[in-house]
Amino acid sequence: MDGYVINSEGRHVAIVRADSILDLTGKEIYKLKGERIYKLTGELVGHLNAAGSDMRLDKSGDRLFLT
Repeated sequence: MDGYVINSEGRHVAIVRADSILDLTGKEIYKLKGERIYKLTGELVGHLNAAGSDMRLDKSGDRLFLT
């Protein structure tokens, strides 16, 4: 699943490539399994709401992608 992660304010904050979530510079910052977001160490940290190629965060998920 490729696309963008969009925060609760509607801004693109990350990129999804296969099972990786990348920051906007292309550095891998999280793993994605289904709609679950994991740290690279394997710790569950949040969920995405998938809507086509864009995945949306609720307000509580915004903290994962502080810009």
